[in-house]
Amino acid sequence: MALLIIIFSLVAATIICLVSKNVRSMVLASTAAFGISAASASLIADKVARHGDYAPFRFVQINSLTAIVLLLIMIVGFFSAIYAYPYLAEEANKKIIGRTRTKQLFILLNVFMLLLVMAVTASYPILSWVFLESTTLAGAFLISFYNKPSTIEAAWKYLIINSVGLLLAFFGTLLFITNLPGSVSNGFVTWSILGSFAPHFNTVITKVAFIFILIGYGTKVGLAPMHTWKPDAYSKAPAPIGAVFSGALMPVALVIILKFRVITDVAVGTSFSQHLLIAFGLLSVIVAALSFITVVNYKRMLGYSSIEQAGLITLGFGFGGIGRYAAILQIIYHSLIKSSLFFTSGNFLLKFHSSKIKVVRGALSALPISAGLFLVGLLAVAGLPPFGIFISEIMTISSGLKHYIAYALVAMVFIVIAFIGLFKQASSLTLGEKPKDIKAGEGSRWLLFPPLAILGLALVLGFYMPPFLHTLIRQAVVSQ
Repeated sequence: MALLIIIFSLVAATIICLVSKNVRSMVLASTAAFGISAASASLIADKVARHGDYAPFRFVQINSLTAIVLLLIMIVGFFSAIYAYPYLAEEANKKIIGRTRTKQLFILLNVFMLLLVMAVTASYPILSWVFLESTTLAGAFLISFYNKPSTIEAAWKYLIINSVGLLLAFFGTLLFITNLPGSVSNGFVTWSILGSFAPHFNTVITKVAFIFILIGYGTKVGLAPMHTWKPDAYSKAPAPIGAVFSGALMPVALVIILKFRVITDVAVGTSFSQHLLIAFGLLSVIVAALSFITVVNYKRMLGYSSIEQAGLITLGFGFGGIGRYAAILQIIYHSLIKSSLFFTSGNFLLKFHSSKIKVVRGALSALPISAGLFLVGLLAVAGLPPFGIFISEIMTISSGLKHYIAYALVAMVFIVIAFIGLFKQASSLTLGEKPKDIKAGEGSRWLLFPPLAILGLALVLGFYMPPFLHTLIRQAVVSQ
């Protein structure tokens, strides 16, 4: 019932946005839909924590990790909807967009989030692929929202690279299905069916299939070397959409990889997937860390930060042991903190009219609250205490030092390089004197509430984890 409420709420909000001519009605409908959906996702998470996997319908299967990600999707969607209206209103006042564009963004936002919900909860691997592939088209329209040559170029880059990646993921899915006996593979194949037949899979086919899956869905995650679309897309999309890409899309693609990883481990043993995850994770951390030093655009910087975080999460799952616990924590903390960073980066863009780091100076003087939140968020995502990412990174490295000392030491070096790069860029943005033509002062308080609330939530979760969420994390670790 709770999942139906989520689906019907988002569908109803989309229909209202389509037929209504009143912008406030669209905004209220969308925000209410995400609020109701977040409450429903909390109920589902609590149900899974108490009773185990939740499968109310034939086409739906929600395990512990899925329940966590579903809740994150709704939380990020809720705050993105709240932030989007005042943000777009400011852009309309500055003649950056027409007022009718708000309608288009909310329609696409609702559809995009609905597709993510369907992808992560689907009990059929093929349906997960279909829904995630559908987000590619919706995402392309969101990236090209401003209809400028640079945004259209970024949208095409996103569309082509992700389509190719998901085509490989489709091949991988089909290879997994070909392992099944003919009588089973002729019908719709569920995750449970794949898992039950996994001990009898052909090891060579399974290894090839998982490589396709990791490269294909890893493109959506933004793992290096399939990451090249990410900095462009994040820098050109509206700020609330950057939050959705980083805080909601990335975890969904990761969950699908991990579902296939469990099946692969049963079929061929754990070492094969572990080494692949470590290799892609470490490469992602290295690429991102080196990019921080030379990046010239603060929204691109957030894109590279998401690549680094994706790498660290993948490393955690690859190292195993306590690293899996750390990786799940990192998924939660990163989704919340990075969403806050995209919201505050939107405030920077409204004030300074540029996303270039060299143009933004003295942000603490011009936007004391936004810049303060941005600085705290950037230090938090870089792994500084008291935020939870500090603990999760220590746990990840500790796990690696037990069995993969060389990889863990290399990761440590580049985590430090990444921190130095982020601190350097953060100092350039926030310190110094603001340009004389920039007036000091914040915009609407509704541009401050979402980043403040979601960053505060991340801080609270670093000290106190609700019992149901703690149970879900422990259950997810065991299942991985």
